[in-house]
Amino acid sequence: MASRTLAVAIAAYVAGALAQSTPLYQKHFEWNALPYKVDTDTGERGTQFGYNLCNSTTENQKSLCQTAVVNSIDDFCLWGPPEPNSVVGNTEGEAVAWCTKPGRGTRLIPAGALTGVQFMKTPDYVQVVGFIDQANVNMQSDDGGGEMDPHGADQRGNPLGGLVFSNAFGTDKTKFTQVIEWHNFMGGGVFCMKTCDPAGPNAAHFCEHVFDRIGCQYNAPAAYVKGVFESCEGESQDYPGVYTDAAGAVQTYTQPRVARCYLHHPIHCSRPQVQQLRCCD
Repeated sequence: MASRTLAVAIAAYVAGALAQSTPLYQKHFEWNALPYKVDTDTGERGTQFGYNLCNSTTENQKSLCQTAVVNSIDDFCLWGPPEPNSVVGNTEGEAVAWCTKPGRGTRLIPAGALTGVQFMKTPDYVQVVGFIDQANVNMQSDDGGGEMDPHGADQRGNPLGGLVFSNAFGTDKTKFTQVIEWHNFMGGGVFCMKTCDPAGPNAAHFCEHVFDRIGCQYNAPAAYVKGVFESCEGESQDYPGVYTDAAGAVQTYTQPRVARCYLHHPIHCSRPQVQQLRCCD
């Protein structure tokens, strides 16, 4: 009897563990039917810091909302630490949404914090990039930053349970669609948030999540110009991890090699250009 009880207990434990081990990028939700928290795991990194069900009652500068949106140049969110003077590398798992527009149930990016923004729509993704006084979103002013994405080593995402939605992939602007693949780099006074079309066949490639040390200029090439605020259409970049060298040959590489490269020709709005990197030995 004891052995049977033990077997049942083990089976229940395993079933519970499996139920909680679904990767964040495989969890799909409707905008109007979000659970309070999408991450119910209690793994090594603990429980989800904030919540996903956000509304007027959660909208304040102490909000722990972890549901972000990226819609347009004047309606987008970035991930930032919940407490002042923080380092992204230490707080990425508990980052909260900071948004430009009220009505999202989040914290608001303070007026004047954004000092240049470009919103670009391509056939495969939309992205918003620019410059930010990062102390206004609780980052140390000299923090080199890091990357947030829906993966992480344990597949629970950074932040844990962080969701992103957008109305930019259809004609009905009242319909918010969950973005499965995205990445957000914050640091050095620069930000970039790329959200890949969930209906596209190459979303995981355009929103790659393994090049966390090389930042915005490579993962989200664009026109980074201080003092300029623009919205435009552009071409899709080459996949991060793929580049065309000076001889015109297409090459692929892994992060240690990429970390020694810098972007030579960024992609500008509606201006076909070849993305190139120059690499040092």
